[in-house]
Amino acid sequence: MQQRQREMLTRQSSERQSRIDRMQQRVQQLQSQKPEGVRAQRAQERTLQTQNRLLQREQGMQQRDQARLQRLGPESTTVGRAATAAAVQAAERGRFAERFREQAPAQAQAALTTRQSGWAPRQAWRYRHPAVFVAWLGPVFWPYAYSDIFNYTFWSYGYEPGYWAYAYDDFVDTVFWGGDGPYSAYASANPYDYPQAGGGSRARPRASVSPQTLQQLCGTPDKGVTAWPLADIAKAVRPAPEQRALLDELKTAAANAAGVFKDSCAETYALTPPGRLRAMMNRISATLEAVKIVRPALENFYNSLSDEQQASFNALGPNVGEHPPQQQANVEGCGDPKSGLTQLPIQRIEAVLHPAGKQKEALDRLSEATAKGVEGLQAACPNDVPLTPVGRLEAMQHRLEAMLTAAKLVEPALDEFYATLSSEQKARFNTLQQVAGP
Repeated sequence: MQQRQREMLTRQSSERQSRIDRMQQRVQQLQSQKPEGVRAQRAQERTLQTQNRLLQREQGMQQRDQARLQRLGPESTTVGRAATAAAVQAAERGRFAERFREQAPAQAQAALTTRQSGWAPRQAWRYRHPAVFVAWLGPVFWPYAYSDIFNYTFWSYGYEPGYWAYAYDDFVDTVFWGGDGPYSAYASANPYDYPQAGGGSRARPRASVSPQTLQQLCGTPDKGVTAWPLADIAKAVRPAPEQRALLDELKTAAANAAGVFKDSCAETYALTPPGRLRAMMNRISATLEAVKIVRPALENFYNSLSDEQQASFNALGPNVGEHPPQQQANVEGCGDPKSGLTQLPIQRIEAVLHPAGKQKEALDRLSEATAKGVEGLQAACPNDVPLTPVGRLEAMQHRLEAMLTAAKLVEPALDEFYATLSSEQKARFNTLQQVAGP
């Protein structure tokens, strides 16, 4: 019965994806038109609104179908069963976060709880847990990007040591597996305790998100739990009048940085690999722009401080327990090739989609582009965490630039490969984590 339900949902998802593709093309056509006259413009706006409502409804139904597929568990195929052990071993090797899987069980569980709950940094610190990289909250990629710009820059010890390593893994995983991929467990003592081929499963809880939370993250990221504690800085360093003026400039830059995030939040879930990649690129671009806005003002203010003031500034931070000095250095481990990130998804795509001819050629180009993008991430991953806030912000800018460059390398190859697929293949690619096993 489960197999019949899976086949029905897969077929239904394939047909629905075809309708979504046609609707998206229609919306793009309408957006590109420039009618003359007020009446024609209003008619176009009404038509566009109607098409967007229909598209959102179809996407919502597609999302529910995919959730039902996920609850049914992965397809129990001979290929899936035979590849289980090899796939798990491959997933463990050659990832940015590989070395952080061996941390203490208590620390691993705290990080996993924080991630599954979708907690912002301050919410995690409230429970004396280190902040972690939260990839998705609802349809929004990197929901706490605005607060992380500041918090990681100045309070890096308040974050899980593998924060950026997991950010890189998530960035690549999301393209192929979606926001809940089977190979991207976060620092868990039992990282593959997820749906397995053969029917056994213990599904991960997903963080819920309210419209109010999304409105804050997208419309007013400088309020609430994501606000920058500039008042705490002023209290700690006791700025002189000329320094106070520079701090005010930093406050202005922070507000301007918040503004660039308002158009980077997606209101609907991206259900296709190309759609997910573009959603990530949109957020990363906004984050990079925000860093470039903040960095000059931050450098000016920090450099104006005396040695004592800088020491007081550096001592600020959340109460997350002990933060030994060794966490500040040699935590990245980016030198080795990341085969687990690039080879595994391509192998699973081949096993599930069976590409041939031009499809196989396009997949080879996608594999090459992904490998080049990951090489760029490796180069931007320093072996040591910079010791000054200014240095960490500069490193953050380099990381973001590398992520955006990687995305731009992958985007055309991914679009080309996706365009060669049939509707059935697209539906399987869209839900690769459910049909790929383990």
